[in-house]
Amino acid sequence: MASQDWFEKDFYKVLGVDKNASDEDIKKTYRKLARKFHPDSADPANKDKAEAKFKEISEAYSVLSDKDQRAEYDQIRAMGSGARFTAGGQPGGFNDAFSGFGRGGGGFQGAGFEDILSGMFGGGSPQGGFGSSGGFRWGQPTKGQDMVSRVNIDFFEAVHGETISLQTPDGRTVKAKIPAGVADKQKIRLRGKGHPSPDGGQPGDMVLTVTVGKHPVFERDGLNVRLVVPVTFVEAVNGATIEVPTLEGETVKLKVAPGTPSGRILRVKGRGISNGKDAGDLLAEVQVAVPSHLEGAALAAFEKFAEVAPTENPRAEMLAKAKR
Repeated sequence: MASQDWFEKDFYKVLGVDKNASDEDIKKTYRKLARKFHPDSADPANKDKAEAKFKEISEAYSVLSDKDQRAEYDQIRAMGSGARFTAGGQPGGFNDAFSGFGRGGGGFQGAGFEDILSGMFGGGSPQGGFGSSGGFRWGQPTKGQDMVSRVNIDFFEAVHGETISLQTPDGRTVKAKIPAGVADKQKIRLRGKGHPSPDGGQPGDMVLTVTVGKHPVFERDGLNVRLVVPVTFVEAVNGATIEVPTLEGETVKLKVAPGTPSGRILRVKGRGISNGKDAGDLLAEVQVAVPSHLEGAALAAFEKFAEVAPTENPRAEMLAKAKR
């Protein structure tokens, strides 16, 4: 952005908002205008006008949506109200607007333009412009603003990775590659997919926050995947070989040792989530399924078993520890 623009352009008027407008009001207004004037959605006969207007509102939003740039802009506009840039320091020009900052009221005598701006904004030079927060740069185009968004994906899209299409507030369609193994609430930065630069510089980035949906069987634990595997009372007592599902859609066989209790974890190495560098394990938690009712021969056999079953109290140790 050229220096003169900070004095001569009324960015609040461009967006049609009050100078005391909130950040949210500015954002809403920009989105509405961006959709209206985006060149891709404009009438071909008015495409050039729409493109010019779109660039104008993007330039205004680039400054007003950034807290530091907006503060600088407001200060400069207030300080230079009524002044304009003219060549050679003519009356009514840029030097007049700053004459009070010079030594002895003599404009910039003994103090360069960059020195005055440095004192006002905490740094700056002919190469550095108004400082590190963005805004006007001599010889350097301004990078566009970053765009923040959220995306919802299902469990298997997060496990295996996916390429999705996103619609931006200004009407663009952006392809986003979701890497395999992405976690819930993880952020992904898409370089160059944010807001365009107001003066021909690099566009900003898009920062996505990923929300991963739940799965009815699998539950993620870091790179490990957990699931609960029911086994019958007989399988738990006598031992058995059972099949459990994996993330790849196939099954693996696991050996349940005789006397396995509920809560025991059976581990399958390397069958969890892979992020390209590391892979987790599949953790199968055994849950003994107790029959809801018994009838006939099964009931008779169980009653006979109860007569000869061990009589120790499995809660005795817990009760004793609770009293300490």
